[in-house]
Amino acid sequence: MKSDNLTIINDYLVTVFNDILTIEESELKKSQFNDLSITEMHTIEAIGLHEHKTTSEVAKILSVTVGTLTVAINNLVKKGYVERKRSDKDRRVVQLILTNRGRLVYRVHDYFHKGMVHAALKDMDDSETQALIKGLNNLHEFLIKSIT
Repeated sequence: MKSDNLTIINDYLVTVFNDILTIEESELKKSQFNDLSITEMHTIEAIGLHEHKTTSEVAKILSVTVGTLTVAINNLVKKGYVERKRSDKDRRVVQLILTNRGRLVYRVHDYFHKGMVHAALKDMDDSETQALIKGLNNLHEFLIKSIT
């Protein structure tokens, strides 16, 4: 691959990453959810809309310790975005669920992400879409290997 293309792709990746974080943070601050940080928003996203996940499951998704996540969940519970619920099957198991407010901010955040994907795929044919998917998968695999 040409050196120019490597530079262009790197510049776009860095810029897009920074733009997403900046826009998400800015939009949260301007919204009715201005009491949330980006980290808290991503915690809400990891909990999800319909599945009841345990703290351990969410911590694994976010690549943080259970102790770190517990502090975040305590804050989200106080702010009214998350509830803890004991499992009906095993009362020792505590599941995390989103409140109505948590589900609302989840949907708003999801709408933004869907808009990003639609913008990225605009005017692409199927083979270009597949190439993008392959490239993003390769990048994801590289990043996962870098963490471990």
